[in-house]
Amino acid sequence: MKHFYTIVLTLAVALGVHAQDFKYMRSSLSTLMVYHQEDTFANDVRTAFSAMPCPEKYDDHTLSADGKRLVYIDDNDITGAKKKGRKGLIKADYGKNLNAKDIENNGKALEKFLNDNNVAPMLVLKWFNYSQEHPYYDVELIKQRGNYNATVFDVELASQTARGLAILEDAGEQLIGNTYMLINDMTYVTAEQKAQSAKIALAIFGALADGLTGGTSGRQLAQSAGQIADSFTGFKVKTHSYLFRLDWNDSIAAVFYSQYWMDERTGFDEAKFNAMVSDPMWKVRYVAHEYEYDSKSALKGKYDRREFLRTITTRSIDKNIAALQLQYEDFKVKTPVFDIVEDAVGTVLAAKIGLKEGITENSSFQVIQPIQDENGRTRYKYVATVKPVRGKIWDNRYNAAAEQAEGSNLNYTSLRKVAGGSILPGMLIIEGKYRKVVE
Repeated sequence: MKHFYTIVLTLAVALGVHAQDFKYMRSSLSTLMVYHQEDTFANDVRTAFSAMPCPEKYDDHTLSADGKRLVYIDDNDITGAKKKGRKGLIKADYGKNLNAKDIENNGKALEKFLNDNNVAPMLVLKWFNYSQEHPYYDVELIKQRGNYNATVFDVELASQTARGLAILEDAGEQLIGNTYMLINDMTYVTAEQKAQSAKIALAIFGALADGLTGGTSGRQLAQSAGQIADSFTGFKVKTHSYLFRLDWNDSIAAVFYSQYWMDERTGFDEAKFNAMVSDPMWKVRYVAHEYEYDSKSALKGKYDRREFLRTITTRSIDKNIAALQLQYEDFKVKTPVFDIVEDAVGTVLAAKIGLKEGITENSSFQVIQPIQDENGRTRYKYVATVKPVRGKIWDNRYNAAAEQAEGSNLNYTSLRKVAGGSILPGMLIIEGKYRKVVE
């Protein structure tokens, strides 16, 4: 059993099976957006965000059945961050950036908001398939996302053997413990705001110039420049992303399974359910923050304003997620070796990642191999180190193909081995050095 994945991968290569046919354990992600209803484009931004799917490298753990993912900034939602005793978050307005203390206060206020609203037990209940229509727990989602053999999982779990408990612990460590919530606080610098600021500055400059020279050319120049500024349309987005992780460990799992478990056999127990939801052991923790501000005001190609907004919003959040993956170890994305191909530069690995995930020519990746031990627990073994091939990084950002951006015509990023052993399709690629890899 120890080399189960190696046997499967070898047979798959011999049979011509590609990596897209393999399943692997991914982190789960639920996303929210802070809604500033006073902003000029608030409704457009809300529409753009609501249309954004969960990043495909994560399992979608959205809590609301109707897809609503908004946090309203008013007295009914978030408290504790606003200065001078006011409620709400400290906002990154036009002309004002948040400092480190502002960011920390916002992160803690959002953490308090999530915990006050029992988000942590809701994340857990989603793992065990609970709903009003399905008022008990099961492990179907865990089996599906963890790629566990359904029959073995059920039999071993029901028998409460050491092996069954080990598989359950593995599911907790690899899946439930890697459940995240990302809250995106987006504010905008509109072209009109910038143009107005530029016109004021130009007017002051023009008046000073005319005062020194005694003429009117300075004011005329300022008026002309102001008209040019007025003709610009679009906006820039400031995105502060706050990452939270669900608390899950062996102690929490033991309490949940021993005190709060309700399956189809036992039936629903309202008192037990209420006790479970209100148990103070459930927490989400604020773990990381990322800020992205794109100084470029225009994109290649032509867009209407709404599509422009959606493109900028999507790319801004993607950039923050890519940065958080490097900043926070357990949030890293694992993606399979899609294929091994021969091209003009020799043998390369094909990977379905690119600029959207922040890949550059300086990026470095480990290739790792999942291994199951005799109890069915998953471990990762180092196989090789690979780096992107110059000029072969896929531009997979939102709307890149429509812009005809360089690299958007590729279907994958090409990676070349720089150290290590033999690589097979279906092995996993992870950026940087992964501390959970065993040699």
